[in-house]
Amino acid sequence: MGRIMALRRSARRELPADQLGDPHAVSIVAAALLARRDYATAELRQKLIDKGYAEDAVVSVVAGLAEQRIINDPRFAERYVAFHAARGHGPARIRRDLRRWLDAELIDQALLEGPDWGERASEVRRAKFGASVPKDWKEKGRQARFLQYRGFSNDHIRLALAGDFDDSGD
Repeated sequence: MGRIMALRRSARRELPADQLGDPHAVSIVAAALLARRDYATAELRQKLIDKGYAEDAVVSVVAGLAEQRIINDPRFAERYVAFHAARGHGPARIRRDLRRWLDAELIDQALLEGPDWGERASEVRRAKFGASVPKDWKEKGRQARFLQYRGFSNDHIRLALAGDFDDSGD
């Protein structure tokens, strides 16, 4: 059963030639994609082009969707930050992911309006390692590396580990 599903997913249908440049066909596919999740403007445009639709038809459809505010990059950035922060990702990781589709100013604004990143780092650390703050350097290093991997800055990590990096806890 799993093999059959894998074959179906990987099978790529060829688009009929008359639909490649048809804005109506592009808008139907765009609507189906947007029904599943939110997209940034550039991401949706690239996804439709990758499916084989003509670039001029895709650009006009995506521009129309943006004009109608069906796709909205600031809203996308805000939701992306909220969702990934809730999953335990830090601002550096979120910024890296969003850089593919959005400009830096929009990303910075969304991250600024996001959660308190120091508190979020503390919550992520507690969820993974428990409530007690580590006393020895080896464990502090392990937890700090985990939070760094998740995308938190050194300041956030310091806050999450109770800011006592200067103590000699060995």
